[in-house]
Amino acid sequence: MGLINWFRKWKLPRRATVEFDENAVICRRAGGLVESVRWDELKAVLIMTTAAGPLLDDVFWVLVGESGGCVVPSESDGADNLLSRLQKLPGFDNEALISAMGCTEDRKFLC
Repeated sequence: MGLINWFRKWKLPRRATVEFDENAVICRRAGGLVESVRWDELKAVLIMTTAAGPLLDDVFWVLVGESGGCVVPSESDGADNLLSRLQKLPGFDNEALISAMGCTEDRKFLC
């Protein structure tokens, strides 16, 4: 029982959260940073991979808009739902997604 109590005291860093509706995607990071992009301004969807994994998040969604955008860590709460929505975009490249998910280097993939 002592080990369980020790784990309960152990605080993991808060993860980012991503949410979206019919108008926009909003990503809130643990440090207070909030980024967003409107769907009607979305120009590109990139996946950025890094060599930092597997202990650190090493895959990021980069949503590029006309006047800004947002970077969403793949381990964010809500990222799975975001992926499902992104895959419904016209012309979304699932082959690029597959390539990115197998990459362990610093790279960018246009979806």
